[in-house]
Amino acid sequence: MYYELYIDLFFLENFMIDSLLLTAVNRVLKRGQPYWRLMLGGASGSVLTCFVIALPLPAAARMLLFHLVVNSLMLLIGLGYEGAAGFVRAFLLLYVSAVFMGGIMQILRPYMRYASIFYAAAAVGFFLFLGSWKVMSRLCVQKSSLRTVTLCTGCGETEVSALLDTGNSLRDFVSGDPVSILDPELVKEITENPEKERGFHVIPYRCVGGESVMKVFRIEKMCIHMEEERWIMNPLVGVGEETLSGDGAYEMILNPELLSE
Repeated sequence: MYYELYIDLFFLENFMIDSLLLTAVNRVLKRGQPYWRLMLGGASGSVLTCFVIALPLPAAARMLLFHLVVNSLMLLIGLGYEGAAGFVRAFLLLYVSAVFMGGIMQILRPYMRYASIFYAAAAVGFFLFLGSWKVMSRLCVQKSSLRTVTLCTGCGETEVSALLDTGNSLRDFVSGDPVSILDPELVKEITENPEKERGFHVIPYRCVGGESVMKVFRIEKMCIHMEEERWIMNPLVGVGEETLSGDGAYEMILNPELLSE
């Protein structure tokens, strides 16, 4: 039994896949390499792969050359060298993206009767990988920014999950104090009537839809649970207009300036 290999098609397919993989690694690691260099890396990887295929070598030797030599040279040409740790990260991520894209293409393999569908499947795998990586990165960042907070009010103590949001720079225009935002459902648990709470007033703020006003008031105190508990007396909290977290991951958005005071 023998197989007939069209080296020109084999080169083009590997060139496209290698270029997409290098582009994915470049974006995830934020290397900022230009497209011409990524294409050069993809072309070099494809040329070396064709060269190894043409050599009369044992299967084990070919596997070693493919996975260590060819991929390493392709990374160095396409992404450059940024130290041993950077190279290892890029090498591992190259295989993660290859497995992901390979899985997508395997699913679509029954429909790949034409070369154009093969290229489309590779492109779909590329964009799905980048999208999935972005979602996972956001989830990891969000999870690392969550804090447990105890709110002390006239209704007692309420323990909530809060997001430490570096983008929340809201301050009271009267006192200059930082304002943390509460989910409207949480407000119902800690007070029967926000308008009757101490220091109640409204402040202007900017949102996606334009400008609006937010109800704010003071509670007795709150504790941000970290390695060392941080107690804040008479903090100013605002009432959000809608649910803060669609999946219920947090009920409060902390103002980061509370930790720097």
